[in-house]
Formats: sequence, C-alpha cells, structure tokens
Amino acid sequence: MSAGSAAETATTVVGTAIRKNLTVATAESLTAGLVAATLANTPGASGMLQGGVVAYQNSVKTHVLGVPEDLLAVVGSVDGGVAEAMADGARRACAADVGISTTGVAGPDPHDGKDVGTVFIGVASAQGVASFEYSFAGDRQSIREQACEAALARLLAALGGVGYRS
Repeated sequence: MSAGSAAETATTVVGTAIRKNLTVATAESLTAGLVAATLANTPGASGMLQGGVVAYQNSVKTHVLGVPEDLLAVVGSVDGGVAEAMADGARRACAADVGISTTGVAGPDPHDGKDVGTVFIGVASAQGVASFEYSFAGDRQSIREQACEAALARLLAALGGVGYRS
C-alpha cells in the first residue's frame, strides 16, 4: 500500500459520504487513529467525519464502545465479533450512519493466539454489521498501513452499498 492510494481512497470516501449525506465514525485498535487521520487529511472531511475512538486497550473497548467483556474474555481482542462490536459502538457513540473499526496484530509478536498480520475490519450501518478478516505481511508500520487502506476500501463499499457483505 502506498500513502497515495490511501489518500485517494479517503478522497473518494469523503466525496461519496458527503454526496449521500452520510456520516462516519471510527473505532481503531491496531491502527491507533490512522483511519480517522487519513480521512481528516482530506478537504471536506468535516462534512462527514463525526469522530473516532482509539481503543487500544480492552477497557476502552468495553467502557467506551460497549464491546462485551465476556466476548473479549473468550475470543480475545483480535476477532471478527470484536471488530463488529467496535464498529457498532463507534456508530452509536458518535451518532454516525456508518461505523468502521480495526483490530489486529501488527507485531512483532503474535497476540491472543493470532499471527502477526491478522487483521479484522468491522463495518456497522443501518443495513447491518459485518467483519472481514485479512492476513497482511510486512513490518509493524506496513501492516498498520495495509489495515488502514483495507478499512477505507470497506468503508467506501459500505457507503456505496457495493460489496458490503462480500
């Protein structure tokens, strides 16, 4: 992934959301605000970006986003169900039309029994909640950048209604 492609995708996301009069909120763990920052770097983002939560710790996932503690206890933080709950929590907390989330393992070591490069993207909207699993390669920064690009692509699909559940 290149910074240029993420910026281009973000520009399309912002334009699409504004054109459709939709708002977006983020909940980020492994990307630690990179998705929201990439959107905010796009002129016009204030017309669609409601806000975001950096939920690096499980306590923030539960207390701010409403991720069930028992879910985290059973599956850990790197899981599709957690990504879905995070996205839905961001949507509710920020009163947005669409919530997008990231959780995963950037490395250097495995986490919660998941390999480095395992990433889950969650999307929540009035049409439902879904999660998507990825396996990225590279160093810590590269995995985070790839996760950001994947999240922006999933967000664009959700805003356009294309490939939302694919």
